[in-house]
Amino acid sequence: MNGTPALVNDVMTHRVVALRPGAGFKDIVQVMHEWRVSALPVLDDAGHVVGVVSEADLLPEEEYGDGDIGRNGQVRHPAEVRKADAVTAAELMTAPALTVAPDATLAHAARLMARTRVKRLPVVGRDGLLRGVVSRSDLLKVFLRHDDDIAEEVRREIVVRLFGPYTAAIRVEVHDGVVTLAGRVCQTALITLAARLARAVPGVVDVHCALSGPPRRRDRAAGLPTSGAGATTP
Repeated sequence: MNGTPALVNDVMTHRVVALRPGAGFKDIVQVMHEWRVSALPVLDDAGHVVGVVSEADLLPEEEYGDGDIGRNGQVRHPAEVRKADAVTAAELMTAPALTVAPDATLAHAARLMARTRVKRLPVVGRDGLLRGVVSRSDLLKVFLRHDDDIAEEVRREIVVRLFGPYTAAIRVEVHDGVVTLAGRVCQTALITLAARLARAVPGVVDVHCALSGPPRRRDRAAGLPTSGAGATTP
């Protein structure tokens, strides 16, 4: 990953299937079944993403097929019942579509999915055209990264850049995605920064930081003069 944050483009599925607004209900279900996906983007004639049809959009057809009439004869969930009458992608889809850019970080995509409680996001370029789809499982691919690869990036992009000629005194180990940093550094103020940067490396699960600053000089004996006659040196 060349020392740069992992981006959506690195992990997304590039070959995807999409719907036209006029796609029928049964056709949508069939495509979802064949492609084993839970949501499908809807494209206009120009290829722009105009909405998304998910399993949640299809369920009202089954859930409210009887109109969901209450005891007093009123429809209890009118919005859902109206959706139960929908038969095309244009009528079923959630619009506008929630999308993410190819150059968005995985952290951004993950936060967006968590906040909106969706499992898949269409990936859309600056031109509004569909580039791919990123799913929750795609975001987890980064954790398949080899430990040696992670350790090399931590050494090259963090340890060397922060501590320069003092890197020989710093040990970097990675086991199952957990990074351990140990040794003495020249500037104690950089320890917290090193741990935070290591945590942001793609594929890192956790960071154990055992770095410490340079040894402190022995304090001068209390009560002895620091200069002139009778002065002592450590």
